[in-house]
Amino acid sequence: MIKVGICGGIGGGKSTVCAMLAERGVAVYDSDSRAKALMCSSTDIKAQIIGCFGEQSYIGDVPNRRFLADAVFGHSERLAQLNAIIHPAVRSDFERWAACQSGDYVVLESAILFESGFDRCVDVSVAVLAPRPIRIARAMQRDGAVRERIEARMAEQMSDDELAARADIAIVNIDRADLDRDVAELDGRLRQAAMRRRIEAQ
Repeated sequence: MIKVGICGGIGGGKSTVCAMLAERGVAVYDSDSRAKALMCSSTDIKAQIIGCFGEQSYIGDVPNRRFLADAVFGHSERLAQLNAIIHPAVRSDFERWAACQSGDYVVLESAILFESGFDRCVDVSVAVLAPRPIRIARAMQRDGAVRERIEARMAEQMSDDELAARADIAIVNIDRADLDRDVAELDGRLRQAAMRRRIEAQ
């Protein structure tokens, strides 16, 4: 089975592409939602986070997300501490999940595929890109956030140019009809690669 990592910045359309692949029967692992779930379910993660950030980090068994967000915002060292706790747990969880799936390939959806090192868990990386004005407009409409907040989040993320340079495949998401075609081509390409791998393994 081929493991595919799909990434992209805010408003780029990463989740849209993943949803379209899911409609085609592809199993998709949402690393963001799984990270949140693991923060609630794992006593080890809870203990490590409280050890680093204090008792205020949790309210009962639920992470105090506002407190943690404020604690790491603008503090790269503290963010690195938090990531060092969560990312290895997500990688292990993804590997366990992938081992239980069937099909030609599975998808790991992650906005921070390269920053987190999740790219080392996959065979193929795909970046979903879009022009900056389109990304801002989409994110403002979707999140109801002001432009300044969206731009601040974009500044914290890897640029589209860098994503395109690092990814094996880049998809530009501007027009839905073009995106439908590109996703169909991507799906076909990945299924062919999986078939070649099976033949080579025989």
